[in-house]
Amino acid sequence: MRTRFLRGLALAAVLATAGLAVLGSAGAARAPQQKLLALAVLRDASSNLVGNVYFFEARGKVSVVATGARLAPGFHGFHIHAIGACDAASAFTSAGGHENPGAKTHGGHAGDMTPLLVNADGTAWASFRTDRFVDAEVFDADGSAVIVHAGADNLANIPTRYRTDAGAGPDAATLATGDAGARVACGLIRRAKS
Repeated sequence: MRTRFLRGLALAAVLATAGLAVLGSAGAARAPQQKLLALAVLRDASSNLVGNVYFFEARGKVSVVATGARLAPGFHGFHIHAIGACDAASAFTSAGGHENPGAKTHGGHAGDMTPLLVNADGTAWASFRTDRFVDAEVFDADGSAVIVHAGADNLANIPTRYRTDAGAGPDAATLATGDAGARVACGLIRRAKS
């Protein structure tokens, strides 16, 4: 039953994204030209299917559509990680850190995506467009993975007013990860077949 639900969410996401309307110069609605670039199938540490992430090319940017089920309610860190490895025995640390070719702090990583909001029933749906990452980074020699974290992502946003003379404020972990916690789901990003 849950598998049918996830497939239904996935189909709804694809149809919704493919059918987004834009106003043309004459004011008539037309569908944007979108091409499925890649897909990540999210699984938890027990290998249960918990979601899908679709990557579409649209006007020089990437449209991301994510669906989920059987996740803990609340906000979750949601990132592209630099290595295409989802080893549950390593608690998904096999995926390495966030995709970050520019060596920036968290919130500015190429792989930082909007936090994923999961509803009280464990389902999630998100859609956004980004220009932060490109094929060359995501499909490099060691691949990439999508990770859903256990906790909310603070995007390394600890204002300087919280600093004291003792040096409180964002530490190295916050600046690297956003303090989103453990990795609860992982999916290898696989290029769509042409």
